[in-house]
Amino acid sequence: MTAFAGARPDWGRRNLRLLAVFAPVLILTGVLGLLLPPGRSPMSSAAPYDVFHLCFGTLGVAIALSGSARFAGLFNVGFGAVDLYQAFAGLLGIFPAGVFGLRPADHVVHVVFGALLVSFGVQAPQARRERTTR
Repeated sequence: MTAFAGARPDWGRRNLRLLAVFAPVLILTGVLGLLLPPGRSPMSSAAPYDVFHLCFGTLGVAIALSGSARFAGLFNVGFGAVDLYQAFAGLLGIFPAGVFGLRPADHVVHVVFGALLVSFGVQAPQARRERTTR
């Protein structure tokens, strides 16, 4: 038996790592959206959508650099929920679908990233409770 046989995953650390990768992707998405000519991407090229990515990507990088697993988990749940809502909004044509110019490829990405972020983020509080009750 190995020393890690009974070890539980550290969801706080996993949330920080996920955010450290995801936040720069948000920033890159915003920058590319602003630089690429409209219509050259299968995804939205609306300026408000790109600014949204830049703002939240910057916030995510700041949280990741702070090393706060709690805030990383909160960001992942919150942004993941927003992603899932955007997929839903895009399919129904409700706010912010029109403002953000959401396309079918955006919906797919929002469902995938939204589910990933929420599934990681909801584990962070559970991991904290388990550590404090030992």
